[in-house]
Amino acid sequence: MSKPNMPNPDHELRNKDVGYERRDMTTRSVVAFLVGLGLFVLIVHFIVTGLFDFADRYYVAHEKPAPMARTSPDPHLVTPSDINRFPEPRLETDERTEIFPFRAAEEEHLHSYGWVDQKSGTMYMPIDRAMQMVAQRGLNTTPRTGEVPTSIVNMVKAAAERSDQSGGSTGLEKTGVQVQAPGKQ
Repeated sequence: MSKPNMPNPDHELRNKDVGYERRDMTTRSVVAFLVGLGLFVLIVHFIVTGLFDFADRYYVAHEKPAPMARTSPDPHLVTPSDINRFPEPRLETDERTEIFPFRAAEEEHLHSYGWVDQKSGTMYMPIDRAMQMVAQRGLNTTPRTGEVPTSIVNMVKAAAERSDQSGGSTGLEKTGVQVQAPGKQ
């Protein structure tokens, strides 16, 4: 028994009012569209470029000079009197000729003796001689006998005591850390 509402699978169902386009787009129509689009883009490009050039020429022609600007025939022209008015540091005019005296002075400083601070006994010496002295004597990395090296805590406390005007309290007493002032044993 067949059901009355079910379509028969052997029978095709078609709606005669519904259809589809029977021909595709041709290559000629696609190429024509792309050529037209390219021409349109070129025309717009030249129109916009022309407008910008016109606006640029118009504003340059109608531009008022700035009231504080000085007018000279060539703004890049620098006279010798202008050089002394430039603030320091001035740019180098010829790097090759200006760098040689600077390097020579540095080399002489690296290979000579002199004082950095004569009062504290700090001086400079040639690098080779300093390396020889370090190789002979070694670096002073351990304190002398009888000296207590200063710890970070002691240095901080000493700095706090120097800057503190309230009687020498550093606040470390509340933490339970006992701090000894430098030089006191």
